[in-house]
Amino acid sequence: MRLVIASAAIVAISLSFIGCKSSSAEAPQSFCDTACQKDSIKFVGDHKLKPTVFITASTCHPDTLGWTYNGMGVNRKVEIKDFLSANVLINKDYVRCFFNDTAYAWLLFNNCSNGRGYTLKLPFNKNASIGRKSNAINNLDKKFSISDNITAYTDRGNLYLEDMTTGKTAMMTFGEKLDIDYDAIHEYIDSVNVTNSRIWAKVKLAAGWKELEKKITFE
Repeated sequence: MRLVIASAAIVAISLSFIGCKSSSAEAPQSFCDTACQKDSIKFVGDHKLKPTVFITASTCHPDTLGWTYNGMGVNRKVEIKDFLSANVLINKDYVRCFFNDTAYAWLLFNNCSNGRGYTLKLPFNKNASIGRKSNAINNLDKKFSISDNITAYTDRGNLYLEDMTTGKTAMMTFGEKLDIDYDAIHEYIDSVNVTNSRIWAKVKLAAGWKELEKKITFE
């Protein structure tokens, strides 16, 4: 399978956005500012069957998430607010989509109001379940450097990775449970650097800030 990184295309009228800011423990709570979203955001893969992911808008917020490809026979859709159990704000520059042909797409984005990361794995199979992480560590955040083929998330005690091209995984433990508020992630995880062979992270443990590092192999 080929991993394709798609850029957002704006449907109909252009969106107006105020510039985004990177998040940090000292920065304002807002991760990035966005004007009212009025139009749809659309991603299309380069496969001949045109796998597509789109996000429609309503009352200034992302409303419906849909995905399909030519010949799939149906548009799979979810209502974003209900599916995420949260009312998020997004900026087109802080959303990315990765296609593995017509097998599935990965949608990565951050909530502009607080920087919380989300990762959704969207299968093009009509019946397969959607993968959902609302505790994601995305490289859309400038303090999180992560190879583009990798998704990451934390369960407060560990940092988990998945290679989006293969489905293979790796992880690193923090050595203790952190009292992480995912809406204020940088108060607990200052920064992360992840490659296909190494994890590095600066985390706030009970004894204070500590840099952790581990060589990894995806299996």
